[in-house]
Amino acid sequence: MPQSALTSNAYAELLDLGQRLYDRALVRREQELITDPRGQPIGWLLDTRMPMLDGNLFREVGSVLAQRLRARGVGQVVGFGFGAFPLVTSVLSAAGDPAFAGGFLREQRKPHGRRRIVEGPVDRSYPVVLVDDILNSGRTASRAVALLRNEGFRVEGLMTLFNFTWSGGRARMEAQGLWVDTLLDLNLRDSQPGSSDSY
Repeated sequence: MPQSALTSNAYAELLDLGQRLYDRALVRREQELITDPRGQPIGWLLDTRMPMLDGNLFREVGSVLAQRLRARGVGQVVGFGFGAFPLVTSVLSAAGDPAFAGGFLREQRKPHGRRRIVEGPVDRSYPVVLVDDILNSGRTASRAVALLRNEGFRVEGLMTLFNFTWSGGRARMEAQGLWVDTLLDLNLRDSQPGSSDSY
């Protein structure tokens, strides 16, 4: 939903929500040892599980995401990875009609039981939207989209809490024919990351 479609009050509320999520998720090296995937120390990271596993923010985020998804005519959401799981469940818990269907995407097919890659009551007859906490390079989202498409799902878009604008993930996803919607765009060139444009 573009910023131009929001009233100034709704836009201010969206920025406030994004800033509160950012403030709760931000972990700095002064607070504890944090590392990159190679085990090297880093200066900061966003741990979105902190705000998304807080009941009040969980409900508020779910309501906002559900409203934005319904405005696009979306009825199914799928998440890939730990950061996405609270987002899927927050959307499913949001009040309003129609109710959403949700799914969790596995890295590979489960070798026993129902042997699925996508768990949950999502229907291949209808489009799905991938939800995730952070859009960085877009590589993880691209992998998820490929897995879903290989399973016969029509993926229309990606909805995230944060988009790291410096990493090119949005362009990568849009090049695959997906729309991208995010609550808060973060740009390292800004003095305060939370003050970036949101839409």
